[in-house]
Amino acid sequence: MSNKYRDYDNYLKEYPDENGYFGKYGGNYLDDPELIKAFNEYAEGYQTIAQSAQFIAELRRIRKDFQGRPTPVYHCQNLSNLLGRTQIYLKREDLNHTGAHKLNHCMGEGLLAKYMGKKKLIAETGAGQHGVALATAAAYFGLECDIYMGEVDIAKQAPNVTRMKMLGANVVPVSFGLKTLKEAVDAAFMAYSKEYHDAIYCIGTAAGPHPFPLMVRDFQYVVGAEARSQFIEQTGHLPDKVVACVGGGSNSIGMFTPFIADPVEIIGVEPGGRGSALGDHAASVTYGKEGVMHGFNSIMLADENGDPAPVYSNASGLDYPAVGPEHAMLYDQGRFNYVTASDDEAIEALFMLSRNEGIIPAIESSHALAYAIREARKGKPESILVCLSGRGDKDLDYVVEHYGYGEEFLAKMEAARK
Repeated sequence: MSNKYRDYDNYLKEYPDENGYFGKYGGNYLDDPELIKAFNEYAEGYQTIAQSAQFIAELRRIRKDFQGRPTPVYHCQNLSNLLGRTQIYLKREDLNHTGAHKLNHCMGEGLLAKYMGKKKLIAETGAGQHGVALATAAAYFGLECDIYMGEVDIAKQAPNVTRMKMLGANVVPVSFGLKTLKEAVDAAFMAYSKEYHDAIYCIGTAAGPHPFPLMVRDFQYVVGAEARSQFIEQTGHLPDKVVACVGGGSNSIGMFTPFIADPVEIIGVEPGGRGSALGDHAASVTYGKEGVMHGFNSIMLADENGDPAPVYSNASGLDYPAVGPEHAMLYDQGRFNYVTASDDEAIEALFMLSRNEGIIPAIESSHALAYAIREARKGKPESILVCLSGRGDKDLDYVVEHYGYGEEFLAKMEAARK
């Protein structure tokens, strides 16, 4: 093993530091003294409880008996044969209870809230998967739940809105700005600042002020840990590439970190949207620069004034103008690589997986799959392990309305390649 990988042998013990920094990224940049106090309470509570055998045992029991973990690694034999010599594998987080990876950290955060004596969970959601997962956790632990969601996403993700309400959550529409994920985070933060004594804020990704990037990474680590063991058991070796979609970065950080000291290539796939112009994508690492938003320092998309820029993606869970601070540091170090996949590439991947493997993925996850398909078309004999972070039930109405059932769209994509 080269020095490049040995440098990461003690990675989890070294990052973040005691103040929540991953190198120069992360930290806590909140300017409200009361909120700073509340987040410090989180950090102290989590870092104390996370070492508790009782807490760990209860979380493991929940994962096994309630969530249905471990989720499997699946070899896409039909798709791989169709594309050539590259073998594509999926870590099936779509089979995790509620249909995505989000429940991994939501159950952890709900358990933390109970240990801290809180009565309510507050969060934002984009695609609705985090909202559904948190509403599920609230129901499980007997807590109240407020979910803030942009009006654009409410219309786009109607099935998940229905699920949140069925689970007893209060879905709060956000009607300012672009009415999508960034504004939902803004609204949730504002609400939390008034209720922090009795509530806990549960961010939906590996971003935000310390300790959220640490907590989400720890709770999502199970994804990559399972996948690494399962892949070796199935094949006898490590994958050549590990791939996941990246918005804020929760599924990807969980998938990536167990492989960080291994000689494998790690690739995050950002939403390339409909073009490279500001406002046509949400590819923070690819096009962004260092900046502070929502209480943490990272790489973000900014306008000419340095404020968070408008973003776009057909995947509601990826349209966030910054990436988690751990992703930013590992990009600077060269350990993580980042690429983009366009709206059309993601939809093509969605249809191809549906038709060749009988699995309908979320549009978010389809961005990662699109990269694997792009690489497979090059004909190289290698293995690619993709985190299929969620299922596509929530996206069906949107996909059919904009892309039909696939025949004409797939023909158009194939013709464009020729």
